[in-house]
Amino acid sequence: MSPAKAQVLEVPGPDGVREVRVSSPDRVLWPDDGVTKLDLAQYLVAVAEPFLRANADRPVALQRFPGGIDGEQFFSKNPPRGVPDYTRTTMCTYPSGRQHPQLVIDEIASAVWMVQMNTITFHPWPMRSDDNDNPDELRIDLDPQPGRAFADVVEAALALRELMESLSLTPWVKTSGSRGLHVYARIERTHEILQVRHGVIGIARELERRLPDLVTTAWWKEERGERIFVDFNQACRDRTIAGAYSARPLPGAPVSMPVPWSSLRDVAVSDYTVRTAPGILAADGDAWAGMDEAVGDVATALALWDEDVQERGLGEMPFPPDYPKMPGEPRRVQPSKKRNDLPDPADR
Repeated sequence: MSPAKAQVLEVPGPDGVREVRVSSPDRVLWPDDGVTKLDLAQYLVAVAEPFLRANADRPVALQRFPGGIDGEQFFSKNPPRGVPDYTRTTMCTYPSGRQHPQLVIDEIASAVWMVQMNTITFHPWPMRSDDNDNPDELRIDLDPQPGRAFADVVEAALALRELMESLSLTPWVKTSGSRGLHVYARIERTHEILQVRHGVIGIARELERRLPDLVTTAWWKEERGERIFVDFNQACRDRTIAGAYSARPLPGAPVSMPVPWSSLRDVAVSDYTVRTAPGILAADGDAWAGMDEAVGDVATALALWDEDVQERGLGEMPFPPDYPKMPGEPRRVQPSKKRNDLPDPADR
C-alpha cells in the first residue's frame, strides 16, 4: 500500500488561518493504539489554548520519533531545517557554557509543524524566552521508585501541596503521563536557576523530613529504597519536564495532564490520552487556567535551604553527570563505590 498523501491542516493563528503541511499523515506513532501523526497534529489543535498557556514563549526541546514510539528517538535542541517563518528562536546558554538558538512556540501552528518533524513530546524550559537565566516556574518532579503505587505519589503530592502553600507558593499538579506527578508554582523572576534549584532542594528536604518513609531526596538509586524520589535536578539548566498537555511515548498515547487538586485521589493516568484529553478539557476546562495570576516568591523556599545549611550543616547536592564540577558539590560517585580515604569537597 502506498503511503497517504500529505495533508494540509488549517490551523488558527494570530492573524488568521495558517496552513501546515503534514507529510505521511497515516504514519502510526503508537502501534498498539493506532494513533497516527495526523491524530497527534489534530490533538494539538484541539488543545491549543491551554497548551500555549503552559508552554508558549519558552525555549523548547523536541523529543522526536521518526518511526513511532518503538523506534529510534532523539532530542532536538538545535532548530532543524525548514523552520517556518512564523516560528522564532531564542539564544540559550548551556551548562558547558556553549550557546545556540532553541525553538520557541508562539502559536499552535509551530507545534503542529514540530509534529510534522515527528515530535511527540515537548520539553519547555522553566524560563521565558527573553531571560534564560531567571525561571518563572518552580517545578518539582515526584518519581516513584519500584514498589510504590500511583496512590503513594498522590499522598506525597498532597503533602507537598500543604508545604508549598505554607511558603505562600500556589502549587499546580499534573500527571507526568507515566507513573509520577509534576507539581509547579509560578514565581517572580528574581532568582537565577541555580538559586531556584536550591529552593527546590529546600522544599524537597523538608518534605522528606515530614514523610521519611514515603519520600527521599537521595540522588543515588541504591539509597532510595521503595520511596518517592523528589528529583531536584529537574531544576537544573537544560533539564526539562514534559510540558503540560504534551503526549508521551508510552502505550496508550497518554498525555501529561493538568488536574484539579480536588480530584487528584480519583485520577487514573490512563484516563488522559491523545484521544480523550480534548473531550475532558471541553467538559471540565483547563485545571491550570489561573496559574499566571498566582505568582509567588521563591525566597520562602530559599529560606529552607539557608536553614538547612546554617542549622543542620547540609550543603550542596550532586548535579547531573553531564554537568561540569560545581562549587561545593560532593564527589560524584555512587556511595557503594566511594573511597573514604579521599577528601569530599562537601565536607570542607
